[in-house]
Amino acid sequence: MADQVESTSPEAMPRMIDFMSSVLERVAKSNDLSRRFEPTQRLSVFHSLTTPTITIHSYLQRIFKYADCSPSCFVVAYVYLDRFTQTQPLLPIDSFNIHRLLIASVLVSAKFMDDIYYNNAYYARVGGISTAEMNLLEVDLLFGLGFQLNVTPATFYTYCSYLQREMLLQSPLHVAESPLNLARRLKLHCSFNEDESAHQKQLAV
Repeated sequence: MADQVESTSPEAMPRMIDFMSSVLERVAKSNDLSRRFEPTQRLSVFHSLTTPTITIHSYLQRIFKYADCSPSCFVVAYVYLDRFTQTQPLLPIDSFNIHRLLIASVLVSAKFMDDIYYNNAYYARVGGISTAEMNLLEVDLLFGLGFQLNVTPATFYTYCSYLQREMLLQSPLHVAESPLNLARRLKLHCSFNEDESAHQKQLAV
């Protein structure tokens, strides 16, 4: 693992959080509608009995504020969420599971990306769940991903590009930075030997 990822400017990362949450909210709402017509969807440890009262946007902001992980972790966590939905088609992201999937994916991403990170008990407090549940979510996410945690620079750039396009669509006058500059500034540190050229799908509705 390389050195700690350099922090972004204070206004840039919250904007990334804004648009990540926007994408995930759309995905969750779309799958909420589909769920009514597709009873084959199975439940998992990620599902709540009721939809959490905190919004996806507020939850992501809370994680960003207290987790103190490198900014790149959020993009990599987003990659993990996409991989999870592809490998677990019967567990689409919806309003009942997105919060637990988010806290688990950021936790796993921080452990993989950063040299220094908080333990599961701390993340459990941030996420509003018990430590035992946090442990279970981490294990289930890892198995759901098939322990495929490496993210190549090319894949990282692809997801940065997708999020950048999302920013441009919603706020064209306020986003002047290119996806390549964004990816470089986030400074992803990972292996260069994984071939993920075929893995170019993003979460979409």
